[in-house]
Amino acid sequence: MALSHRTFLAAFFAIALVSQAAVAHSTKEGTTPPDGEVLSTSPETIGMTFDMPMRVTMISLTDQDGAEHGLTRQDNMQPVTVFDAKPPVLAGGKYKVQWRGLAEDGHPMQGTFSFEVTD
Repeated sequence: MALSHRTFLAAFFAIALVSQAAVAHSTKEGTTPPDGEVLSTSPETIGMTFDMPMRVTMISLTDQDGAEHGLTRQDNMQPVTVFDAKPPVLAGGKYKVQWRGLAEDGHPMQGTFSFEVTD
């Protein structure tokens, strides 16, 4: 069965729009330390990797008591595919990283990951 010219064009543009939307947004590919990791020492770096450049607009590190621990960013607020920040030396405990960012297309993103440092 042959498709009409209009049906073909409509299907083509629908597929093109869906495909473009599917690849337009950046995704977080991994974290340092990995989510849920149990570490025997304080991590030297807190980081994330993305499949496309991301401008990380906010990042925070808090412990199980809600106390915030400052991070020294390495990105100068520029879009990066690898984001790294240096934490202070962390005592034993559970930690949570929260972040927000903007993908190159302006799509806002956010996420969390956690890890534990043993004594």
